[in-house]
Amino acid sequence: MATNRSADAKPPTRRITIDPVTRIEGHAKISIHLDASGAVETARFHVTEYRGFEKFCEGRPFTEMAAITARICGICPVSHLLAAAATGDKILAVRIPPAAEKLRRLMNLAQITQSHALSFFHLSSPDFLLGWDSDPARRNIFGLIAANPELARSGIRLRQFGQGVIEALGGRKIHAAWAVPGGVRSPLSPETRDQIRAGLPEAFAIAEQGLALFKQLLDSQLREELNVFGNFPSLFLGLVGRDGRWEHSGGSGCGGIRVMASDGSLVADGLQEDDYAGFLAEAVEPWSYLKFPYFKALGPEAGSYRVGPLARLNLCDRIGTERADRELLELRQRGGRVVTASFLYHLARLIEIVACLEQMEQLLDDPQITATHVRARASVNCHEAVGVSEAPRGTLLHHYRVDADGLIERVNLIIATGQNNSAMNRTITQIAQHVLTGHNLSEPLLNRVEAGIRCFDPCLSCSTHAAGQMPLQVQLFSAAGELLEERQRG
Repeated sequence: MATNRSADAKPPTRRITIDPVTRIEGHAKISIHLDASGAVETARFHVTEYRGFEKFCEGRPFTEMAAITARICGICPVSHLLAAAATGDKILAVRIPPAAEKLRRLMNLAQITQSHALSFFHLSSPDFLLGWDSDPARRNIFGLIAANPELARSGIRLRQFGQGVIEALGGRKIHAAWAVPGGVRSPLSPETRDQIRAGLPEAFAIAEQGLALFKQLLDSQLREELNVFGNFPSLFLGLVGRDGRWEHSGGSGCGGIRVMASDGSLVADGLQEDDYAGFLAEAVEPWSYLKFPYFKALGPEAGSYRVGPLARLNLCDRIGTERADRELLELRQRGGRVVTASFLYHLARLIEIVACLEQMEQLLDDPQITATHVRARASVNCHEAVGVSEAPRGTLLHHYRVDADGLIERVNLIIATGQNNSAMNRTITQIAQHVLTGHNLSEPLLNRVEAGIRCFDPCLSCSTHAAGQMPLQVQLFSAAGELLEERQRG
């Protein structure tokens, strides 16, 4: 779909609107505000959809939460499935069988792989490979297929591999009702294990192809983007392993939540998801349905932080697998010990794909992966619990309170995309201030602003809050298309 971009330089609005933001999951727009001289004052990322999962889950049995919250998003249903199941484990007060934990990890690795493949190859690479100035009608996956069918096919195959693993474990590629409180519904057979293993060589080859291509582009034609596509100091937050290794899941190997500053200093370490209300707070703005979480001790401005693949690579001491650690070292040589350039989220995704494939290989070689005891059973033993997992886009928290019958009384979802909300707004402001003036509003320049959002690969269906009033614009046109009247609120 072509982007409808309009510029209004007439007082008093002095506002540029990019509506909708394309090649992301969900519905949003960007407004860029200019001063009287035509310089950019600020830019805002407006999430305009509201779904309200936190409210309509109330009254449902907690055992249904994995299946319900997976429906929040068709791109990352596994993330909510696993976070909800982990929360359910705590309500039951059980330790899930070791095989179940390994199988959940395997599914999450597949989820990160397929989601990152979609983001890089299909949503973002048209900008790099076809060019910022290319025709917007072909600057998409279809244009990429026409220009480079082999690369487009590779991206499809890599995503297909990840989805195939999810289907092999859960019975379906999307909304697999497989992870449940206490473990998983079914074990992994040796035959299915071998089928998954057989797909790894091709997946590794595609990931290496993507890495080589993108690093070549970074060294030749994307240097400006490194400096202005969201390059600023901030905090970074995410899970780490007990020994400081890269982590993507809660459970026995997780060392808790780490918060790091841009200079590499640890702001906090070993934080537990159960205590998130003590160190995280959420602000709201009347112009967006997406919340603005922040590190409570430092306040909304200094406490803003980034999550997701770049944050996870910044936070870990090492990944713990050969190929991915080699790429991590090169990333740090390129961007510093703590990488602050949001444009390198794209490179971080490719590195994480390699890490996922290597860890999948290790799990598939573990004899315990095919054990048949995969579920612990119990009744309600705890009335409030918090589960955590690393979604492709970042740290995901599910917080439930239940009554004696296990019916949900309250739900709070801390969504990865929301935790990047402040960073996304800062990113598009930085890009707009660098490339735009009131006299230079070409489509390719506006696309660069839009691409700042795609660095974070937001998943907007997860947005849940409704506070205050959203801005409303109503325009009345004649049959001839003449604007007769306009009213605004907010």
